[in-house]
Amino acid sequence: MAEFDDNELGALDDLDKFEDFEFDKEGGDEEVEGEKTKRDSRLDLILDIPLTVTVELGRSKMLIHDLLQLGQGSVIELTKMVGEPLEVLVNDKLVARGEVVVVNEKFGVRLTDIVSPMERVQSLG
Repeated sequence: MAEFDDNELGALDDLDKFEDFEFDKEGGDEEVEGEKTKRDSRLDLILDIPLTVTVELGRSKMLIHDLLQLGQGSVIELTKMVGEPLEVLVNDKLVARGEVVVVNEKFGVRLTDIVSPMERVQSLG
């Protein structure tokens, strides 16, 4: 996998743009509160962005000929073994692994491993 330094990521460069704000005693609380409100409203915009979460049980490759032969009752063999963790993808990027559980007669996933932020960044390269 490719390795990235801080300059390639660019995220740390943006940290220099933020400074600690100092306020005088008069009206200082209002300015701090106003800054928090602005920050919270910007955060609210991000928190409402819809994402697609996919839980992948396994994959299979097949020829078009074999695909056309599929019918009700056909079984497709997957690459994952029984007991292997499922992959949890957010917008097609691996973020976690987990195991199947049943919740109120529906399938669910109990997360067993969260992919580290650095692993996620490396998967982009």
